[in-house]
Amino acid sequence: MSEVIKIATRDSYGNALVELGKEHENLIVLDADLAAATKTGVFKKAFPERHIDCGIAEANMTGIAAGMSTCGMVPFVSTFAMFAAGRSFEQVRNSIGYPHLNVKIGATHAGISVGEDGATHQCNEDIALMRAIPGMVVINPSDDIEAKAAVKAAYEYEGPVYLRFGRLAVPVINDNADYKFEIGKGVELRDGKDCTIIATGLCVCEALDAAEKLAAEGIDAQVINIHTIKPLDEELVIAAAKKTGRIFTVEEHSIIGGLGAAVSECLSEKCPTKVTRIGVNDVFGESGPAKELLHKYKLDADGIAERVLSEMK
Repeated sequence: MSEVIKIATRDSYGNALVELGKEHENLIVLDADLAAATKTGVFKKAFPERHIDCGIAEANMTGIAAGMSTCGMVPFVSTFAMFAAGRSFEQVRNSIGYPHLNVKIGATHAGISVGEDGATHQCNEDIALMRAIPGMVVINPSDDIEAKAAVKAAYEYEGPVYLRFGRLAVPVINDNADYKFEIGKGVELRDGKDCTIIATGLCVCEALDAAEKLAAEGIDAQVINIHTIKPLDEELVIAAAKKTGRIFTVEEHSIIGGLGAAVSECLSEKCPTKVTRIGVNDVFGESGPAKELLHKYKLDADGIAERVLSEMK
């Protein structure tokens, strides 16, 4: 058996920016004194004249990016999710969202897998915040391949995009020849007839592993990867609900306002189906090793399988 390749999507972000930077001179990267952590340092090394360190002033950085976008540049604002979506929310809303400017937000270190940095830095609310901004596209890639494709798609898209990346290295799962990334289009990774697990981000791999565990218990679970939470692939979600009649959503985010909320809103209006939201249950995170936290909050394969089994009995 070949060794599983694991790469943090924040690394994918930095590498994708370098590749795009070779093709597009109007791509500019802004950072807030975190280039080493967000991995935009590799872009700074390759294109020092197109990398701007704004210092620990995230709100100001957001405003600078907004201005640059009106001059034909395509700025990628880069910092931790807690700062990109939290500290700078007003500037993202009013300076980028309201005028619908062509700014991309690269938010790294999202969710509880930030680990030892603890609750203050574990942003489990960013998807909810960004979903609420009119016209904002929200993307949460599952692995290295998807993250790179998402950055490219974000550059090509005209308008504001929020990209969510993680600190923890995760398995590469989209290394198949026919993989195609398209904003607003989910991907069925596993067929199944008894229930559907709709996952996003690092939870996609865990959902696939959970489906294998469920198969051993006699439950045939369909697995869908929703990398774009807004706009949601409603067609795929509704088709899955009609097919299996039972939906589970899994996300490394609060169950309030994220993927589970988006799926529930869609189905309640267009195809009433029972939905169980698996995620962070209206609590703050805590300091600890990332994998242990994912296990404690039941966001790993064991926790997902356990929840599905308990609900399907």
